[in-house]
Amino acid sequence: MSNLVRCHRLKPESPDKLIKEVQIRVNLRRAFTFVLAASISATPVLASRVHRAPTSGHAHVKHHTPATPSHKLHGQQAIAPERVTSIQQALIKAHYLSGEPSSKWDADTQAAMVKFQADQGWQTKLTPDSRALIKLGLGPDHSDAINASESAKFNVLNTPTNIPPTLSQGFLAGSGASH
Repeated sequence: MSNLVRCHRLKPESPDKLIKEVQIRVNLRRAFTFVLAASISATPVLASRVHRAPTSGHAHVKHHTPATPSHKLHGQQAIAPERVTSIQQALIKAHYLSGEPSSKWDADTQAAMVKFQADQGWQTKLTPDSRALIKLGLGPDHSDAINASESAKFNVLNTPTNIPPTLSQGFLAGSGASH
């Protein structure tokens, strides 16, 4: 630009021409700068990976397998009719279902269980929820557990009968337990 100014200083008769020349050069520089910046920023966007065919000469062929299921379903697939009956009876008793138990997990039973679980503030996507079954009194049966009987109480100290009472009282006092 200094050359331009020097060159035009030699021709003082056209100051408008000088201003116009400077404006043209400034605009050209702006345009060139813009084009250069746009091409630099667009280069990574336009770059892409080229998909190439596999280098091995083998074609990909699906092998036919016998008509067996591709996966085996595990776990409980449906609720047993006896269990459905007990759930329906509990829902009827809790006033969430009306009528007689049908032993079938039908739309009415499903809707009643969803409403029951929603009223408890629990999730409603999977029914029946284990918490709902427990709340309905249908939780797991622990009657065959080791400590299920009334005689199995762990917080009561059973003293052996063949120890004299004076010694047993001493053991009891020494253990810090109360009778």
